[in-house]
Amino acid sequence: RLSFVIMSLIIPCCRNKPDLPVLTTENVTDITQVSAVSGGNISDEGGSMVTERGVCWNISSNPDYNDFRTIDGEGEGSFVSNVGELTPGTAYYLRAYAKNEYGTGYGQQVSFSTMPVNPATVITRGIVSVTATSAVTGGNILNDGGGNITAKGVCWAENENPTIDGFHSTDGTGKEGYNSYINGLEPQTNYYVRAYATNSEGTAYGQEISFKTSPVLPVVTSDSPSATGTTTGKGGGNVTNDGGSAITARGVCWNTSPNPTVANSKTTDGIGTGTFESSITSLLANTTYHVRAYATNSVGTSYGSDLIFTTDPVTISDNDGNTYNVIRIDGQVWMKENLRTTKLNDNSVIANVTNAGTWSTLTTGAYVWYNNEVANKSVYGALYNWHAVNSGKLCPSGWHVATDEDWLNLVSNLSGENEAGGK
Repeated sequence: RLSFVIMSLIIPCCRNKPDLPVLTTENVTDITQVSAVSGGNISDEGGSMVTERGVCWNISSNPDYNDFRTIDGEGEGSFVSNVGELTPGTAYYLRAYAKNEYGTGYGQQVSFSTMPVNPATVITRGIVSVTATSAVTGGNILNDGGGNITAKGVCWAENENPTIDGFHSTDGTGKEGYNSYINGLEPQTNYYVRAYATNSEGTAYGQEISFKTSPVLPVVTSDSPSATGTTTGKGGGNVTNDGGSAITARGVCWNTSPNPTVANSKTTDGIGTGTFESSITSLLANTTYHVRAYATNSVGTSYGSDLIFTTDPVTISDNDGNTYNVIRIDGQVWMKENLRTTKLNDNSVIANVTNAGTWSTLTTGAYVWYNNEVANKSVYGALYNWHAVNSGKLCPSGWHVATDEDWLNLVSNLSGENEAGGK
């Protein structure tokens, strides 16, 4: 018995030498464009506790601890690893690993490929809030194709199948639905619109929708009006843009107050765009009128600039109180009698010089009655020297002594020299 105890004390104790863990790699499942699921099973810790375990992966074979990896606890047994931040459509190699004090052991290598990114699926929202130059639409992204939506919006054109190479909106990123505001459109114009969504695979388009913008008021300019008599005048205008809707009426309107409308007196001078002339009638003599061209389409009536003219007077008076009848001859307005004032229009008195011998020495205005007889005043008017004429104040305000050009125009309007004198 004693010898047994002694032998028991001197026989050494033995154990296995520490070694790398022994493990297997689980198959890869639940593969998406950017993630997958794998794991491992540690059947032997190698004589030392496993302090870290997981899977490692790379695009090259035999990935190791220094590549991309997960950390999924410690100890032996099975574990699940969620692999993320992968690149779509890419082949990967993966191994389970387990780390103890001796080193790192690996399971068998498996390979897998992430799903590729597909084009997104997007639908075009209906068109609302249509005006002459704008509209509202948008899109709903039903599927991002497995990739990030980096751009989305709508594209539009006057031709079918618009793309982002033409007019388009940019309405953020991500797969949430969105509204798109379209501006800068032409009135009364057909447009085609499609929603779009862009991911790494490219740009996908929704179904095409068409709409038509609303018309606007026409654009019209006023021609300068002028009198054609004591009760008549003329005007006109130019409809340069119908606003996208047919011009159903055009002409001029007038009143003695500014900015007349079609509720006042007006002419009706046809339809459509382009220039037109207007005859203005039933006016009061020697009266100032405001005139504007107008054009009407389905939206309403627009107007040109407010311009003025004054009808011819029936008579005019000078500062002496003399009254003269007035006549219009082909655009020129004349007194029907000779001037017989003895005052300038600033009330300065004109000298009556009866001595013919002194006329050549005068340096100021002067007049004389024919034959020095005041009785001839009503028949011939007064005879004035150049100084009176050249003052620019001999005629009533707004009138002037006829020039050579005035006389030549009158002669021409009266059928020439052979006819004018008799008339």
